[in-house]
Amino acid sequence: MSHALLIAPDPAAPRLTREVDGVDQDGTTRSTRVVEERPLTIYLNRQEIVTAMTIGDYPDYLAVGYLRNQGMLLADDEIIAVDYDEELETVVVRTTRETDYEEKLKKKTRTSGCAVGTVFGDVMEGLEGLQLCGGSLRISDLQALARRINTTPSLYLEAGAIHGTVLCRGADPLVYMEDVGRHNAVDKIAGWMVMSGTAPSGLMLYTTGRLTSEMVIKTAMMGIPSLASRSGFTAWGVEIARQVGLTLIGRMRGRRFVCLSGAERLVWDGDPSADDGESDVPGRKGGR
Repeated sequence: MSHALLIAPDPAAPRLTREVDGVDQDGTTRSTRVVEERPLTIYLNRQEIVTAMTIGDYPDYLAVGYLRNQGMLLADDEIIAVDYDEELETVVVRTTRETDYEEKLKKKTRTSGCAVGTVFGDVMEGLEGLQLCGGSLRISDLQALARRINTTPSLYLEAGAIHGTVLCRGADPLVYMEDVGRHNAVDKIAGWMVMSGTAPSGLMLYTTGRLTSEMVIKTAMMGIPSLASRSGFTAWGVEIARQVGLTLIGRMRGRRFVCLSGAERLVWDGDPSADDGESDVPGRKGGR
């Protein structure tokens, strides 16, 4: 029995898209919905950390998740407030611990994310000695997830130009976040997990974007043992996944996929004669 998503995309939210007039190939005037993109500056206590381009929903989750995945919020940090100012386009995360990341900010490195994600030079140090928890991943659950996620109403289906990331348990998607950058969508989920006290054991991330080093690092930092995508891999992403014991599944189309790391978690109970789910998504031929 499928369960309702705890957080689902809201394609009808007026603040996330706008109507823009243009002409089509026949010269006919058409109105098209396009995704909004706005800056959000994230502070940790009194220090400005980063300005991210985002669609503007769940700024609290985005800020907390970003700081956690960058190693700036520690597991035992007590968050006393998350203050969002829509007019100033800022969000301030306040902790009981005094923080100063001036040196860390100097080692910022641009990554391959389509909305210019960043990792910091010492994030890889946080992965040293990390081995993700065990558990299993049923092929039948992957098949069910592909069909349900691909047919869930979303901003992507309404307007395109956006990535989605879904936190899943078994065959059930739990939290579905979207943003102009796939790393933002992952950070929103990380923030939700921190603020809701959700443990990573037995969970999986499904993302619409490429399986890059940044996506693998973020998933590992969250403690989630499995990451799947409709899209492909980068070599460094695969190398890091193997280093930390992350199950990495890409080129996922319904019942078809390639696993390049952590195949020992897979339980081969899928039905090879089952419909692969692609027929439920008109016009969707590849990754986002």
